[in-house]
Amino acid sequence: MKFMKPAVHRNTKITVNTKAIEQNVLNRVALLEPNQELFAVVKANGYGHGAVETALAAKAGGATGFCVAVLDEALELREAGISDPILVLGISRSEDAVIFAEQQISATISSVDWLLEASKVMMDSGKTLPPLHVHLALDTGMGRIGVRNKRGISLVEKFITSHHEYFALEGVFTHFAKADDEDTAHVEAQLAKFEELVDSFNELPKYVHCSNSAWALWHRPELSSIVRYGVAMYGINPSNGELPLPVALEPALSLTTEMVYVKQLHKGDTISYGATYVCQESEWIATLPIGYADGWLRSYNTLEVLVDGKRCPVAGRICMDQMMIRLPEYYPAGTKVTLIGKSGEDLITAEEVSHHGGTIGYEVVCLLSDRIPREYVAEFATETLDDLEEEIEIAG
Repeated sequence: MKFMKPAVHRNTKITVNTKAIEQNVLNRVALLEPNQELFAVVKANGYGHGAVETALAAKAGGATGFCVAVLDEALELREAGISDPILVLGISRSEDAVIFAEQQISATISSVDWLLEASKVMMDSGKTLPPLHVHLALDTGMGRIGVRNKRGISLVEKFITSHHEYFALEGVFTHFAKADDEDTAHVEAQLAKFEELVDSFNELPKYVHCSNSAWALWHRPELSSIVRYGVAMYGINPSNGELPLPVALEPALSLTTEMVYVKQLHKGDTISYGATYVCQESEWIATLPIGYADGWLRSYNTLEVLVDGKRCPVAGRICMDQMMIRLPEYYPAGTKVTLIGKSGEDLITAEEVSHHGGTIGYEVVCLLSDRIPREYVAEFATETLDDLEEEIEIAG
């Protein structure tokens, strides 16, 4: 069975500036304490940016390890020749324990049951394996995965101690639910619970970590031996613009396309499904080869795009593979259109797009599909960074 390869024969494309990712990481690494490390989070295909390419850029910026969500994402990095530490943040299948051990990939665990099942798998394999490194997740208020009490911690510690030939407790961590919120009550309560649970360990592992991007930006990253740097390394505000950034972040991704058809419609003419858009006068309308199958959602129909630095509104409903925009004047087919990124003096960010879709910047970039080809450049856009720094000064 053949599967579709990522598209290359189209003028819609994503451009990823790897130098921006490198610089975002470098800026955070410069703030680390002597005993801290930065692990770049490259799950979900590097938040839509490309996992391997962004991992290499982050490593160039000083990242010493990586976090992913599932085992296959970790294996993609290993197959690309990346030998640095990798932590799978989600719960994996115990039947894959041998792969974890052989590839020296760290697994997240939430119970002693997983360890029991994994030890049987490793024993039955008949192979001589190195110990499987595990990180114990603690649920301090996220309600997702993790041990919730001291008894659970004790059971895990005892099992690993008695099965040290199979397992090594490498880390313990938690995840904050509201580190990107101005109200700090919930995150402070989570931190207190985390510290209480950590104090119950007989012997602390190498890594005790709680810092995601939001915690690193607005709280006390020094309390975490690993800074799990995710959305911020791609230049996206973790709070979706609700909180001002304390440091400049350079957006790494731009999304562009080209007009494939331009026509003049007249008063009363309608556009797209449902005929919801009715021309109020003679209008120049351009068709763009991008739609919701590419991850450009129907809910973005109130958004504007950039043509020659000018904002142009979407006209009518976004289709599966195409969409229409209203032009201020005639432009020929082939004219570049910017959906995310800079055109002239204007800039559309993933956060701006998200506000129109009732979502967050994370989702906007993660949903961009493999039908859109990725192009990688290494150009540091100092002008955009200066603009961001100016905005931060004003906001501060």
